[in-house]
Amino acid sequence: MAKLDLRTRLMGRVLARVSPAGRSEEQIVAGQQRSIGHNPVLDLLLGGLSPNVTASEDTAAGATDRIPIRVYRPADLSGPLPLIVLMHGGGWATGTLDTYDWLASSMSAQAGAVVVSLAYRLAPTHRWPAAAEDCYAAFLEVVGRAADWEADAARVAVVGDSAGGNLAAVVTLMARDRSGPVISFQGLIYPATDLTLGSPSIEENAAAPILTKRDIVAFRDLYAPDPKDHLDPYASPLFADDLSGLPAALVQVAEHDPIRDDGLRYAAALKAAGVQVRVTTYVGMPHGFLAFPRISRSAPQALEELCAELRTHLAPTG
Repeated sequence: MAKLDLRTRLMGRVLARVSPAGRSEEQIVAGQQRSIGHNPVLDLLLGGLSPNVTASEDTAAGATDRIPIRVYRPADLSGPLPLIVLMHGGGWATGTLDTYDWLASSMSAQAGAVVVSLAYRLAPTHRWPAAAEDCYAAFLEVVGRAADWEADAARVAVVGDSAGGNLAAVVTLMARDRSGPVISFQGLIYPATDLTLGSPSIEENAAAPILTKRDIVAFRDLYAPDPKDHLDPYASPLFADDLSGLPAALVQVAEHDPIRDDGLRYAAALKAAGVQVRVTTYVGMPHGFLAFPRISRSAPQALEELCAELRTHLAPTG
């Protein structure tokens, strides 16, 4: 097993201060209400907005009310472009449109696509299945309005990391089960797929930086506190009875991630169901490494792999 570099260890110490473990629900909700926005330090860590990409604010339908979305488009491209719907990570309880500007705008620039990032409702105020149903409702409207942003509703992908990877996988299942719009590709970045926490890597990397076993339990219990919900495929896509007929997938995982095996197990299950899958383990990396492009040495490679897959699967046909 490759060693973690010093920068990653230091980042883990910083993030440990904002871990959900040991914090009350009131403290977590109060933290959600504080807007960080953009500043030089945050942009140094998270990357900021990619040049030559325009970003605009809008809303889309959620399960019960409209939710904020942010639309990214390459400034130098015209004509209908592929459409990527992004679901951010953060344990279903953190994460904002601002903190995902780098990933969303970088995908837009490198994949040559319109990217729509969703600000779904967060736990614990809104528990499962609020986030999942928000994302699916917004996905339906975004695809239906593709022409508004000069995007092609026939070339659609969903992408998400961590809890967002969970939501991207769930939206893909929902679209198949509910006869929704056709999804051409799913990009699952270190996804959470098993809320029963049955992956061996959770114990193997229990004290890893960035995300610990204690954090995972805290996030899971904020989102889906009732154990009977953990086997529902719209909470844990790994437990879907049938994974056939789903779109091609890229599953990216990190060696030192407690939920590494969530991604590997889901990739294996997709392959067993006949789904085209590419899976990559990023050696020496912790959970969340793609969120820190200025620190993580593997972030550029992982982004390029993701965008290459997006370009391939969203290329015009005919």
